[in-house]
Amino acid sequence: MSQPTLPPNQLLEPRIPANLSVKIIGLGGVGGPVARYLALFLAAQPVASRLVLIDGDSFEPSNASRMIFGDCGNKAAVLHAELLPRVAESPLTMLAVEEYVTGENIRRLVREDDVVILAVDNHATRKLVNDYCATELVNVCLISGGNDGVSAAPGKRMHRGTYGNVQIFLRRDGQDASPSLSRFHPEIAQPTDHHPSEKSCTEIVASVPQILFTNLLVATSILGSFWLYLCDRLHYSEVAFDLADAVMNPVPLPSSLRRVH
Repeated sequence: MSQPTLPPNQLLEPRIPANLSVKIIGLGGVGGPVARYLALFLAAQPVASRLVLIDGDSFEPSNASRMIFGDCGNKAAVLHAELLPRVAESPLTMLAVEEYVTGENIRRLVREDDVVILAVDNHATRKLVNDYCATELVNVCLISGGNDGVSAAPGKRMHRGTYGNVQIFLRRDGQDASPSLSRFHPEIAQPTDHHPSEKSCTEIVASVPQILFTNLLVATSILGSFWLYLCDRLHYSEVAFDLADAVMNPVPLPSSLRRVH
């Protein structure tokens, strides 16, 4: 994390490390747009990088209201086939992994010095990836984003589908440089939902609806956070927003962690 605000009129310049490795976990309404634009950005850079698309789910015609895929089938495979011709002549290497991230395969899929973009729709996976990064990795950048969905259950908070947030968890030299995903979010620390591989067909169909435009705002915020990270100008650990109220609020890095570099 760098200084808390960007000096006015200062040009942002990314410093892309050699052999940058980016893993996108979840390629639905949020991860799909992130993958498309991130592939274009990385392909345009003069240094070699690696983009790995990870998802065990499949695109179906019923998803068409909130996702753009050129064909039906596994999301990672379909998106990889769509994007590969666009980046074939660039320094970018792109791979598809047709798996959900689980406790059994996470060590193979997420590694030291990765930038991990978590665009899933369940807290169980967020906790799994967060805990692995927090306890097993020395250097990692984890960016997680999602929306609040839609619900109007009696006696509970109304979710109108316009709210979302993005969290950034950084580990540098074995120390937390920003809060983990679960530190201030008990819904992640103690998830009540299921890992996607455990859902029945009925549960998947009944999942909370996603809102197209909120998803796009989440994707944009993920990409913006990734950009600021590369520019060493990331001054917040979380950003929360509401599309209906046209509000976006960064959550400053806790003072106890600001000196960790």
